[in-house]
Amino acid sequence: MSKVMRQMPEQSGRVGVAHGEAVRDPISDETCDPLHEHRDTGSVKSMAGTGGLLESALTRQNLQAAWKRVKANKGAAGVDGLDIEQTAQVIRQSWPDIRQSLLAGQYRPSAVRKVMIPKPDGSQRELGIPTVLDRLIQQALLQVLQPQIDPTFSEHSHGFRPGRRAHDAVKAARGYVQSGKRVVVDVDLAKFFDRVNHDILIDRLRKRIEDVGVIRLIRAYLNAGIMAGGVESERHMGTPQGGPLSPLLANVLLDEVDQALEARGYSFARYADDCNVYVGSHKAGQRVMALLGKLYAGLKLQINEAKSAVTSALGRKFLGYALWVAKGREVKYAVAHKALDNFKARIRQLTRRSGGRSITQVVEKLRPYVLGWKAYFGMAQTPKVWRELDEWLRHRLRAIQLKHWKRPNTIYRELKALGANDNVAKRVAANSRRWWRNSAKLLNSVLTIAYFDNLGLPRLS
Repeated sequence: MSKVMRQMPEQSGRVGVAHGEAVRDPISDETCDPLHEHRDTGSVKSMAGTGGLLESALTRQNLQAAWKRVKANKGAAGVDGLDIEQTAQVIRQSWPDIRQSLLAGQYRPSAVRKVMIPKPDGSQRELGIPTVLDRLIQQALLQVLQPQIDPTFSEHSHGFRPGRRAHDAVKAARGYVQSGKRVVVDVDLAKFFDRVNHDILIDRLRKRIEDVGVIRLIRAYLNAGIMAGGVESERHMGTPQGGPLSPLLANVLLDEVDQALEARGYSFARYADDCNVYVGSHKAGQRVMALLGKLYAGLKLQINEAKSAVTSALGRKFLGYALWVAKGREVKYAVAHKALDNFKARIRQLTRRSGGRSITQVVEKLRPYVLGWKAYFGMAQTPKVWRELDEWLRHRLRAIQLKHWKRPNTIYRELKALGANDNVAKRVAANSRRWWRNSAKLLNSVLTIAYFDNLGLPRLS
């Protein structure tokens, strides 16, 4: 891809990228210079925030940073079937024409490829996978738009913003509950990403940026069709999840609700389309729910009545966490029941006993998921729950190991090789077909915690 970028125009300044995400602080060596002509570029403005955003997005260094991000994210091919390396070859040959069509407002994005992602509860979530080329262009746009737009967002918004994460929203929620606001207005938007109104979104976007070329290109991305089963359908509303721009556009639209709540002094935390407002009484919560209904209706969004509620903040799920009150009336974090169920469901998928894999291979496949889950839920203050999950996971792995050994003679031989005494090895082998019941108690003294530590199985507790 470095060869591709040599064909791209020189940039007007330096763009800093933090952790591969959208740019936070664009810096230019020529911030005081007038517009200047650059070979193969036309007129380029030196600062992304002063106009000429599309030109700034298409500078060589910004595109290099965007390409690194797209490549690091890997991801599947879009409707053109081209992967990262194949797309790089296309760009080497066609970039001058692609760039010219972008600047002239003639570029037409490819349709997104519809992919259904299964959820742990059996339902499915729809993703729209743009082509690698369109992901590159969107990422390049994001890197010049986010530094200009993000500072205008409410401090109560935590989703998909530089330097913020879901943990910040959960911590804010805990602070509100600890202060005595024990009632939560939990609002769930029905199919938010499918219902985004393009005209309203573009209107809100125009209030933040003035570059006509960027607005036109974003409108083209919103209108790009969606392909499923080889059939392309037009799209007149919604912004599919899967493209780099979607989270920023969602924040642009929902910030209007944030600002209205902030102006009225409400305590709330929002992460993407999950918004919780914390109040002191059920009556106050009903008033907030009515207000939110009007605000969302103004954006042509619908509240999912079945999943929304005015209820106690204690025990209510928010971003996978729940809150509880310990001794001394201290509010603490816990993993929500649904998140625990999802964890076990995913572990069952990853450790299917009919997989024909060795226990070492099973642990290797488990390790990234368990480490990621532990990192996200590390704030939970429930040691007993962690211990029980550890015990359940090791119990399941012992059952898998017994099934792999299968025959009594094999079980006896393998247990003896692991240092089991003769009595334990014989008793476990005698109950060889009772995988689950037989994988506790006696077997624990052989397939110990240290045994799984040596295999590389992470501990949760």
